Amino acid sequence: TEILPSQGQPVAPGAMNSLDPYREVPTAGRWTQQNAKLVKATLGQGPDVLALRGSMVAYQGDIDFDYKGSGLRGMLENKLTGQGLKLMTCKGRGEVFLAHDAADLHIVELDGQSLCINSKNILAFDSTLHTEIKRIESAGIPGGGFFHFEVSGKGSIVVMTRGTPMTLNVAGPTFADMNALVAWTSGMRVSVSTQVRISRQIYAGSSGESLALQFMGFQGHFVVVQPYEV
Repeated sequence: TEILPSQGQPVAPGAMNSLDPYREVPTAGRWTQQNAKLVKATLGQGPDVLALRGSMVAYQGDIDFDYKGSGLRGMLENKLTGQGLKLMTCKGRGEVFLAHDAADLHIVELDGQSLCINSKNILAFDSTLHTEIKRIESAGIPGGGFFHFEVSGKGSIVVMTRGTPMTLNVAGPTFADMNALVAWTSGMRVSVSTQVRISRQIYAGSSGESLALQFMGFQGHFVVVQPYEV
């Protein structure tokens, strides 16, 4: 038998074995997917990690969490004021486990490519990545613009979705609800659609209108959407 220190009562080995499917996944590199909703970042021999504040659910080792808004993190927070992106720096030696509101997590590895990501869908990323805040401006968008990240270089970024995302190849004009949009390849022409303006009153409990963005690209370009409207 085994003893749980908190209760001091013997537990049958079979009961503990039932938890085996949920044990930590061994480290497989810089980033390791633990399950659909939790990832592990291994620190010590690579760059620091920038992560959404409050996303740390556990850690092991000598890890320091810096919440001061300075440098790159402060710049991103200042430019994304009101977008809900507050970052912390994770540095040291050990492992950090990250999650946020049980969202589905996807580790995207970049090797020189460039990707645009809705700021609301970012959980964490390597500090080696080059990030630039961009804004699609339109009088029709609440607040006058739509903020997003353009991420490029070498490193990984963890993207959050609500539900299983879908990737659409942009073979012609492609439209996506701005509230369901997750990411898209850089280099496309993106504009607010003047033809598609859907009343959100057709959805139970919704009000107002939903804007669609129009994407124009060429072979190799894609758009990622999620089955959920923020």
